[in-house]
Amino acid sequence: MLKAIGDVLAKIGGAVATVVTLPFRALARLFGGASDTAHGHH
Repeated sequence: MLKAIGDVLAKIGGAVATVVTLPFRALARLFGGASDTAHGHH
């Protein structure tokens, strides 16, 4: 029972972490692409 609850909490925690990091990942990609174009890299 406790292990099942722990698994559910782990899954929820993973989902929350993914949702929270997605915007930061998108920003990093935006800034990375901007810096790439600024340096004339592709």
